[in-house]
Formats: sequence, C-alpha cells, structure tokens
Amino acid sequence: MTIKKVAKKIPLPVLDEAVIAQHFAKPEHRYINRELSWLAFNTRVMEEAQNLNNPLLERVKFLSISATNLDEFTMVRVAGLMDQVAHGVHSPSADGLSPIHQLHSIHIAAGKLITAQQQCWLDLRKALAKEQVHIIPPEKLPTAISKADMLWLRDYFSTNIFPLLTPMAVDPAHPFPFIPNLGIVQALELSPPRRANKKMIALVPFPAAQPRFIQLGIGKTNRFIALEEVIALCFDALFPGFTLHGSGLFRIVRDSDLEIEEEAEDLMRNMDIAVKKRRYGRVVRIKTNKGVSSKLLNFMLEHLPADAADVIEVDGLVGLASLSELYAIARHDLKYTPFKVRFPERVNDFGGDCFAAIHAKDIIVHHPYESFDVVVQFLEQAAGDPNVVSIKQTLYRTSHDSPIVKALIAAAENGKTVTALVELKARFDEEANIRLARSMERAGVQVVYGFVEMKTHAKLSLVTRREHGSLRSYAHFGTGNYHPTTAKFYTDLSFFTSDAVLCQDAGYVFNYITGYAKPVKFKKLAVAPLTMRKHLMKHIATEMEFARNGQPASIWAKMNSLVDENIIDALYAASQAGVKIELVVRGICDLKPGITGFSDNIHVKSLVGRFLEHARIYCFGNGAPMPSPTAKVFISSADWMSRNLDRRVEVMVPIENATVHRQVLDQIMVANLKDARQSWRLHADGTYHRISNEPNAFAAHDYFMTNPSLSGRGKALAQIVGNVGDEATKPTAKKKTRRK
Repeated sequence: MTIKKVAKKIPLPVLDEAVIAQHFAKPEHRYINRELSWLAFNTRVMEEAQNLNNPLLERVKFLSISATNLDEFTMVRVAGLMDQVAHGVHSPSADGLSPIHQLHSIHIAAGKLITAQQQCWLDLRKALAKEQVHIIPPEKLPTAISKADMLWLRDYFSTNIFPLLTPMAVDPAHPFPFIPNLGIVQALELSPPRRANKKMIALVPFPAAQPRFIQLGIGKTNRFIALEEVIALCFDALFPGFTLHGSGLFRIVRDSDLEIEEEAEDLMRNMDIAVKKRRYGRVVRIKTNKGVSSKLLNFMLEHLPADAADVIEVDGLVGLASLSELYAIARHDLKYTPFKVRFPERVNDFGGDCFAAIHAKDIIVHHPYESFDVVVQFLEQAAGDPNVVSIKQTLYRTSHDSPIVKALIAAAENGKTVTALVELKARFDEEANIRLARSMERAGVQVVYGFVEMKTHAKLSLVTRREHGSLRSYAHFGTGNYHPTTAKFYTDLSFFTSDAVLCQDAGYVFNYITGYAKPVKFKKLAVAPLTMRKHLMKHIATEMEFARNGQPASIWAKMNSLVDENIIDALYAASQAGVKIELVVRGICDLKPGITGFSDNIHVKSLVGRFLEHARIYCFGNGAPMPSPTAKVFISSADWMSRNLDRRVEVMVPIENATVHRQVLDQIMVANLKDARQSWRLHADGTYHRISNEPNAFAAHDYFMTNPSLSGRGKALAQIVGNVGDEATKPTAKKKTRRK
C-alpha cells in the first residue's frame, strides 16, 4: 500500500480538559497512584510463587524476590513519604493523594501483600516437605529433632555459630547495640541463676555472614532449621544457668536514600561518606514475630527509637528475603530446565572477529537467550587490538569482578586512550562503583562521574579503530547494564553498529557528559534530557495525524515503568484520535486503559515470568498496519518516567537495518504482545488479571529460548524460523531466503 505522508509541522498532542472533566470527578483521577501500582507489580511477582506451573524451588525464589523488592520499596519510597510528612509537606501526587494519604493506602496494600507472602511460605513449606525438603517449623522441633540431631547441632553451633555471636545485656554499663539496615536481632527476656525474680533483657544480633538456614548434618538429608531456632536450642551455651522467659525476633529496615550535596567539591568522597551513613539511617519499619511480648516490643521501640505504627507483626517467618538461600539446594528437578544460550553466529562467520562482523552489518543480540559474552568479547578484542586507538564506556551497574572493567584496564595498560563514565549514584551499587572507579584510575583509565544533579543511565560503548589510513568507530547501545550476572536473567538488547552517524552522535553524548559540551543537534539519536521527550511527543503526534487522515495509526511500546504525566496525557489524546496503542509495562503503570471514550484504544499488559523483562522498545506505525517494514522502531535505556526524560542522561536509538528491524518488531514485540501464559491485563481501576494460566498457552520466554533470532544468524539465516506473527505457538516450516 502507498503511505500518505503527513505534514512535517504537527502540533504536539494536548489532552482536552473538557474531555477529562467528562470522565473524571477530579482531573487527577485519570492517573493510578505510582506507589500502589508498584505494590500491584510486586504482588504479581509474589503470585508467581503461587503459580503451580513454576518448579517448586523457582517458586521459593520468586517469594524471596518479592520480599527483597518490598524491603527496597520501604527503604526508599516509604522512607521518602515519611520524610515529607515529618517536614509538613502536603503536596499531592499526580493522582491527588497527599503523602499522609499515600502512606495510609500503602499500609493497607502492603499489609495484604505481607499476609499473602506468609501464607505462600506456609504452602511452599508443605510442598517442599512432600519433595523431602524439610524446613522444620518451631512447633515441630520437639518431635523432629532427635538426640543425634541435637548432638550434631550443638557441635555445629559451638564451631560455626558461637564464635560469631555477641550476646549483649542492656543496662547502664552495656548500651543498646547498633542494629544495621536489614539486620536481625533476637531479644531475650531472662533471669540470672538463682535470681528468678530479677528479669533482664539481652540481645543477640545475627552475624551478617551467617546463613539463615542450617542444614542438619545427620544422614545429609535435606532438613533445615532456622538460625533463630538453633540459637534457642543452644540458649544455655550463651547464657549458662539463666532462665528464658520469652523471646522475640526483630528485623530492622532503615531509610536508605542518600543525600548528595549539589555543590560537592569531590563527588566520589561525598558518595563514599553517604554510603557509609546509609547503614545508620533512621528506622522506617520493624518486623517482628506475631505474639511477641509487649515488654520486649516496648523495649525495642524505646531504644531504636521508633513508633508503634512502624511495627509489623508477622505470622510466620521474619525476613522472607533469606529464602533465597534455599535455591542452592541441589535439587535440579525442582528448578527450571536449563536452556542452551546461543552465541551470535554472524560473529562466528567472521572467525570470532566482532569488528569484521559489525562492519558487515548491524547486529542486535537478545539477552539472555543470546550470550552476553559477545559484549565482553567486543571490549576484550578492542583492548588487545593494535588498531584500536580509543575506547569510551559508560558503567551504571556491573559485577564486582567485572570482565568489562578488566578489559578497560587492559586497554589502558596497552596504551590506548580509555575513558570510563562511572555512575557513582546508581542506587545500592554506589560502594561497588567507587571501588571499581579507583581500580581503573590506578591503571590509567580516565574516569569521570558525569553530572552531580543527574544520573547517567545511558548504556554506551564507543570504540575507534584506525583502518586503511582513517578512523572508523564501532558502537554498542544497550537497554541493560554491563553486568554479566544479571544478563543471565534480564531480557535486554545489545545493538552493535558501525553506522558513522550513530557513532558520531554517540561521541557527542560522551562529550556532553565529560565536558558539558551540549551538541547543537543529534542526527539520529534522541538523548535525554535534551531531545528525547520532544522526539517521543512528536512521534505520538504523527500517529494522531495519520489517524485523523483515515490511515492506520498505532503505537507499540515495551518498558519497565510508565509514570510521566505528559506522556500519559499524550497517549490518552492519541487514543481519542483513534490511534491503536499496545503497551507492555512490566512494573509501574499510572495510565488507566480501557475507559470508553477516553482510553478505550489503549491496552496494557505486564509480563512477569522466568526472566525479568528489562528491554525498552518503542514502535510507531508510520501510516501502515503493524508490524510493518516502514514502522519507526527504537530501542532505549529510558523508561517513560519524568526522572528518565528530564533528570537522567539516556539514549534512544533508531533501528534502521531491515533484518534488525524485523527481529525487534516482528519477532520480539509480536511475541511479547501475543504472550498469554506469563501476562497480566491492566484494568482502569488499577487491578490486574492473569490472561491465561494454561500450560500450553503461548509464552514469550519459551519461544525465545527455542527459536533463533534474526540479525545474528549470519549464514544460518538461510534456515530462518518464520515470523512469530504468523503462528505464535510453533515455528513455521523452514524456508530458504537470501541473506540480507
């Protein structure tokens, strides 16, 4: 079909206030609360722990992830709202809730989630017992622990636990000990020998390095007992002759958001101090076991200090995050079946030479189905290649023994000019990034830290080689971090190109970060905070114009979070203009879809499954039915959040090569939209329902594990799998095609 081009000058999308008033009692009611949307997402994660289609130990892992997520949410988001209340801030969120009302709503929603998590754990513990994996609950200890078990436990306690414990009586001579963030302490009410009437309180802080679950050694069976139960059983070794009257377990969650000085003279030193202060943040939550005595609870509240409103009593296991330890049990029959990670065949076609393969044609690598090793190999080859003269690299998060960092150090030692942008403000990775930055500086790498007031979240590598008497650059653009570990279970995209314009634009991004040199114009990249918002709004407006002209108009987008009110309003306006909008939003989504006459052309789903969906993909129909070879397709490091578009350095990269375009749009996006087994549909009231739980329903993750991608196939492209849009549940018959 012939596509009728729309006019170049198109007004940016604006949502009509009269339309808002027609559908909502108050304008702010058109948004879902961000915090409650996040809690809904974490509930979906927890419900994967209840999903019988998942292997049992994977379900335990999902529950642990859900608990860890809730800890981080409390440390940052809840702590921030509490700060606002403490300072008298009444400014409402986008949906109209004041900080105090948000905290109230969070308390209710989080309480329901915590109750569901504990019930889930009870169910999982029973299911594990049926598989001969026993986590012995305290009420069954008297009958489950034999004399032989007790002898073994006492010996294990004496050798492996006792040396790490420091029992503390609390009195004027023994001050209350500091309990770090996420630290656990056992509080004991006891009386000394021959002084039954004199009661005292002692504390036993749990050592950070000690596992929470102890595997009983008799017979090497899969029987486990929690550390607190071991301490209780061996109480007399800690307090000989004392009488125990009661005990309680307390887990402390502290405010962990860092305060950074805007005018810091030395950002690294400022961050170093801030990270050290984090463990001393004020108490946000205290979790304790249900039924703990009021005497012990009041004692803890008095000394921490904290309020009774900060306490959550748990009817079950305090600290579900520690369940991650159980995943190490050697029961492969209770875990996902391993899959074969592919390496881009195109690189192998060139004898493993990444630069030759990229020079021949753009490549996109789909992690974790395709190996992150190709990214490492790209930089390792650059480090050792005598023709490479410079390497520029951003690092937001990476592993503590990062091969990326090792390659950059090797390149500097080989005399190349190496620049590394290390984002010191990457939350919960600040300490690791400080350490990596110092190791690179010692090796001669030029290390910079970007902007004090903005995070650099863009994922970029730029390698320049001397070829045939001139310079040629090669770029890597990623949607995820340069982290070999998370690349095994995050779905992300790595785009390699030697396109001269894209490489030049990447160079401008580095110059902007290192020298504050704001480019006059990017030719292909959209870069936040400079141009990305404008580009997105322009593409939404263009689709609206196609719709008004009676042409096909559609937007397909995949992201982690959709929060920005201006983008949401633009999507509402586009829906009212007739644009068909399909969104895959894994986590937070503040947009209300499916409201008749307002957002009925918008569908939103969340995909939660074996892998963490992390890639950001943005597609615009451009006047043709989707999927189309003429659609505008982009990958990005940025979600549609105000912080990404206005307060971070991000990039959005156009996908122009035909094969790569087809892989991203026809294969990856179509599979995500067709997914039923791992997907949840969002309703206008903020609730989600699972689309299908049938074992044979189409699952995108299963599809990608068993079907090769396109752009990295090289000579093997002649035996390509068919378009996922033709038949989602199985590959089409293989056919020969010419290599593009």
